[in-house]
Amino acid sequence: MRMNNLGRATVAMVIISLSLLTACSRQDDLLLNGDSPQHVVEIIVWDKPYVGSADKPYYERMFKEFEELYPNIRVIHLEAAYQKEREQFMTAVAGGEQPDLYNTAFPDMESYMDQGIPADITEMWEAYADRVSFSPIAMNVASKDGRIYGIPNFMYVTSLLYNKRLFEESGLKPDEAFESWKSFGLAAQQMTDRANNRYGHAILGTEWADWFYEYYVWQAGGDLTSKNEDGTVKLTFTSEPAVKALQYFKELRFQYKATQLNVLQSLDDNKKDFYAGKAATMITTSNWFGEMIAAGINMKDIGTTMLPPGPAGVSLAQIGGGIWMLNPNASEEKRRAAFTYATFFTSKYAVEELLKFQKENGIMPNLLSVRMDVDPSSYVEGMPAALIHNIQKAVDESRLEYFLKSRLSPYVSKAVQEVLLDEETDPFEVLDKAQELAQREVVDPYNSEITMKTSGAPQ
Repeated sequence: MRMNNLGRATVAMVIISLSLLTACSRQDDLLLNGDSPQHVVEIIVWDKPYVGSADKPYYERMFKEFEELYPNIRVIHLEAAYQKEREQFMTAVAGGEQPDLYNTAFPDMESYMDQGIPADITEMWEAYADRVSFSPIAMNVASKDGRIYGIPNFMYVTSLLYNKRLFEESGLKPDEAFESWKSFGLAAQQMTDRANNRYGHAILGTEWADWFYEYYVWQAGGDLTSKNEDGTVKLTFTSEPAVKALQYFKELRFQYKATQLNVLQSLDDNKKDFYAGKAATMITTSNWFGEMIAAGINMKDIGTTMLPPGPAGVSLAQIGGGIWMLNPNASEEKRRAAFTYATFFTSKYAVEELLKFQKENGIMPNLLSVRMDVDPSSYVEGMPAALIHNIQKAVDESRLEYFLKSRLSPYVSKAVQEVLLDEETDPFEVLDKAQELAQREVVDPYNSEITMKTSGAPQ
């Protein structure tokens, strides 16, 4: 017997409903068992999609599905300030207006845990059967001293992107070019052709200049900060690896003359230069490939690799992402409601629905997932297998950004900019000046706060 359209739609809705109920049964238990209230619980979540977001229709649909599944939870969706979210969030925390659920970046999580900003959700997490499906790397970011303080919802990894065609035209072999800092500098120099508006490497000199600069510090065997056992932080801006890395930035700019002329141009302009074939190489992340395809790039012309090893002989990628963080000052019922909401959006069902939406709408997904039972590459068509393999392999040689980055970034970035703008600038001197200022304005107050917390002294 043939089914009419209404019959098919009814069956489809039943299947979707059963899938949702199965995926979210544990959240129901966490929210409704014991003394949990049956009245409506209202939570504030900073997750309203930005205007023009390609994924906005997906989130609006999922918001409605959550409302239908959990009528006793009312979610107030607020939009965070674009590119000023950290400042907005910390202002809210200081003013006692921390949202019930907030998505924080990986590098902020450790300092937030030290300051007691996220709620301890260990008991709820251990009662959540699906916890075993989450990436151990991402879970490490959300953990401290065996306790759980967040739920990973997004993860990316970096790599070096290069234009195969430009390498061939210059008579260069990528493997040889990426053997060391020197070989990379020479290759970038050889591919630079000012007459044809082409250059070897898109360097990052914006207000986020420390983001990529820190990778070179790692390749030189160091870092920009170190964390002491008592939770306080020590600055290492003037360490030998940090100075060597900044000296190499200076060489790429002035000795090899292999970067864009406007070293302060935006990251978006760096991307546009690469997409247009003006830049031969740039650092990328696993969730930027959609932009490349939209820009008309043939993925067969693109290669990815690890950054060239530095003086320490190592090559490391950076792992980053987002963590759902609950408000420790919210009531228990609000925390349980927030946990239910966060685990709904990180469920296998929700993650796969996003991938399906992206595939149906021609959006290239992030090639990494915080869930080990979801493979984003299975939703991708036309992406070279070698490229996907290199992106996923980079995770094995990755690390988190330097500790206290969100507060120290302006100081490091300014030092990088000074070196890129003036050939006479001494890398050690600008780093020393940056360290002295950052010590006084950021580290001393931070260490004092941490010391008072650990000693139990009144603040």
